[in-house]
Amino acid sequence: MNKEIKDLIDQGKMLPLMEEFYTIQGEGYHTGKAAYFIRVGGCDVGCHWCDVKESWNADLHPPTLANTIVEHAKKHSDTVVITGGEPLMWSMDYLTTKLQQYGIKTHIETSGAYSFSGSWDWFCLSPKKTKLPLDEVYKEANELKIIIFNKSDFEFAEEQAAKVGHNCELFLQPEWSKQEKMTGLIVDYVMKNPKWKISLQTHKYLNIP
Repeated sequence: MNKEIKDLIDQGKMLPLMEEFYTIQGEGYHTGKAAYFIRVGGCDVGCHWCDVKESWNADLHPPTLANTIVEHAKKHSDTVVITGGEPLMWSMDYLTTKLQQYGIKTHIETSGAYSFSGSWDWFCLSPKKTKLPLDEVYKEANELKIIIFNKSDFEFAEEQAAKVGHNCELFLQPEWSKQEKMTGLIVDYVMKNPKWKISLQTHKYLNIP
């Protein structure tokens, strides 16, 4: 990688773009809303159940001008969801500023394991045990989404919920490969602990990206 490209990446003016597509948000608070998804490459959080492991190696995804990404996004939707990979591995300041200049709402889905950057209309924090969020990130969360893979994840969920603000929306979501086993447990848990809501990966039921 030449110095010019590296400098642009460091500034957030280029990003390792894995894919971008217009679809329906399938999970969490904004389920059912049309949005333009921007998937950025690069992640070292290492979730063994990750369904986009091809995103982990940033070197596999071409550095793409943030301005080009913005031009694509504004043709499709007034809402953008930036996901990964782990998008906070890169500075999100430039991209989100440009998107918002066009009146586009900026949402992020992140593990929170890297320093906060960007200007967000909605901040979805999805902590992982393998690499916990930085303390500075918890206060930014509008939504806390915990993936439930096994029973111990309920305790983890409560530990994480204690760190976010009082107005943060709380969601428990069954990991897809365990959804038949864990969904019933989540239903019971939410009925006993109604501060939580259930998130399902509805896009997988609908067979859309």
